[in-house]
Amino acid sequence: MNKRQATLEDVAKQAGVSQQTVSRVLNNPDIVSERTRNNVLGAMNTLNYVPNRSAQILAGKTLPTFGLLTTSLALHAPSQIASAFKHHAESVGYQVAISMLKTGQLNVLQSALNEFRAQKINSVVMSLPLEKADAETLARDNPDIRQLFLDVPPAAEVCHLGFLHSDGTASSVNLLLELGHRKFGLLAGPESSISARLRLACWRDTLYQAGIAETDTEYGDWSANSGWVKTVELFSRHPDITAMLVASDQMALGVISALRQLNKRIPQDVSVIGYDDTPDSQYFHPALTTVRQDFDLIGKRAVTHLLNMENQPQEAFNDLLPTTLVIRQSTGKPDAAGSESALVRQLKALVQQL
Repeated sequence: MNKRQATLEDVAKQAGVSQQTVSRVLNNPDIVSERTRNNVLGAMNTLNYVPNRSAQILAGKTLPTFGLLTTSLALHAPSQIASAFKHHAESVGYQVAISMLKTGQLNVLQSALNEFRAQKINSVVMSLPLEKADAETLARDNPDIRQLFLDVPPAAEVCHLGFLHSDGTASSVNLLLELGHRKFGLLAGPESSISARLRLACWRDTLYQAGIAETDTEYGDWSANSGWVKTVELFSRHPDITAMLVASDQMALGVISALRQLNKRIPQDVSVIGYDDTPDSQYFHPALTTVRQDFDLIGKRAVTHLLNMENQPQEAFNDLLPTTLVIRQSTGKPDAAGSESALVRQLKALVQQL
């Protein structure tokens, strides 16, 4: 026989509060103290309580829900941010409605916000790249919807939560310089991405300050395939590159594959540094040196900001989270003798194909 499903009254008894308090946690949690809210949520979890959402909707109650506008969740960073945001939102009693957009055009974004408005969702995270003017237009034209932007230029006059790219990028360049590298190849993300442009600008600025002004740059699309293709193109022009700075770990996977096909050893002939610190990056061969972005923290901080914005209107702000370099086996000192032997290996491989 199936066990009886827990009721709202059961939760109230378990938590030692009134049924009205449990209802407030479900429908308007921001007016309940954090201690009481956590107590009620704990009781719900213990009893496996499932709220009757249909009854709540029929009663005209607004469900506590955040909106998330994002790009394709097939990409690592957007999917990790969405997962973390959803996890931390649910921990405080909120649902998350996710809308994936194929384009960041202003009219498409406005339509998505209108859809959220129709669902009575008035707190939204914008997890996709937006130029300054577009972000400011959306914030200005939708004053009834609280918007938190994750990928906009720092100068945008909006509520902005993101990562401080200069920390990780400068550390990456300085590590390679300390190891003795002077010939760099840069594999940036798509030019449409604000974050990708910021990483590239920080790489170039740090290299310029070190007296290295001439570097070749290619632009990928975040995929491993683009990492492979663009690395082959870079080395066809500059076979003497000894260090690759890559804007994502997924592209770095393609870089490593291409270098092996070019008979380049890692790190003896070419050092590689990625970006993101995906869970798989430590299992690359060799393990990837990369820049860590704390996606769980940005999800948690996004929930905190939205809750604060609900309680009190916020002026435009920039909240930038740190990035840190994680050193593994894909970086090392350039091996001059190894570079010569790599050229010999390439010639031998060409001879075998004749």
